[in-house]
Amino acid sequence: MKKLAILIATFFNVGKFPIAPGTLASFITTFVMFFFNYFFSPDPTILIAAIVIIFFAGIIPARITEEYYGHKDPHEIVIDEIPGQMVSLLFLPAVFSIKSIAAYIAGFFIFRFFDILKPSPVKQADRIKGGFGIMIDDILAGLYSLGTIHLLIYIYRSVF
Repeated sequence: MKKLAILIATFFNVGKFPIAPGTLASFITTFVMFFFNYFFSPDPTILIAAIVIIFFAGIIPARITEEYYGHKDPHEIVIDEIPGQMVSLLFLPAVFSIKSIAAYIAGFFIFRFFDILKPSPVKQADRIKGGFGIMIDDILAGLYSLGTIHLLIYIYRSVF
């Protein structure tokens, strides 16, 4: 059971990558989201349901893995990056165009910015103990990113 929890929390060992494992997990998520949206054009409710499922499915493995490593939110735990990054990319168009690809790239960088900066209330959520605390701060960073990327798209469309 512990091995399965660690495998999930590390996103199939992506979290054990020696350099910036959280960034790598976010990058993989961005890549998958673009192609998933491009090929399947899913209803946003399907993506939101997937985010909710991954969020709740990550809580217990994150807690178990945190206990295994013996300190709060070890960098090996990257399952939290997945739903957080997914939130930041909600409602983005997925077509093979420079504008669409640029929106996904911007969504990736903006999410990483808010995930690292941790503005309020992300910082307060990061202090919550256990798996829920590990997971929820990335959802909040994703919401900041979601708002920012769509504001930038609105400004871009208004100017150009």
